Amino acid sequence: MPRRKLSKRLKQLVRERAHFCCEYCLSQEAFSPDPFSNEHIIPLSTGGRSTANNLALSCQGCNNFKYTFLSALDLVTLQEVPLYHPRRDCWEEHFSWNNDASELIGLTATGRATIETLQLNREQVVNLRRVLNIVGKHPPAHRSASQ
Repeated sequence: MPRRKLSKRLKQLVRERAHFCCEYCLSQEAFSPDPFSNEHIIPLSTGGRSTANNLALSCQGCNNFKYTFLSALDLVTLQEVPLYHPRRDCWEEHFSWNNDASELIGLTATGRATIETLQLNREQVVNLRRVLNIVGKHPPAHRSASQ
């Protein structure tokens, strides 16, 4: 069965709901050299659907690293745990910023496993966060360092 394209309206809903930020690493679409995509949280290949509740705005890096993974190993507990799910999970329960808001810190097994698997602190993203923080553009207003 061929995949149907997402409607412009659905794509815009996903972008606006995410405040134009990757829902995993919080990179801002306006400052990204790569296009963002509508990522299927539960992949189509594992039964996910192209519905608003199963779509997340994702930068290319996070989308590539997430691939079709739904869970990963937490290196602290050595347990297989679910990855962060943008529609079900509260971001602030799983993640926090370091002092200069350049790196994400995992507060839970899910947070740690997601940071590791999606490489949310990859060098290019950390460098961009540092620069954007200096000019007052990071963290995004909806995920400030004080939260």
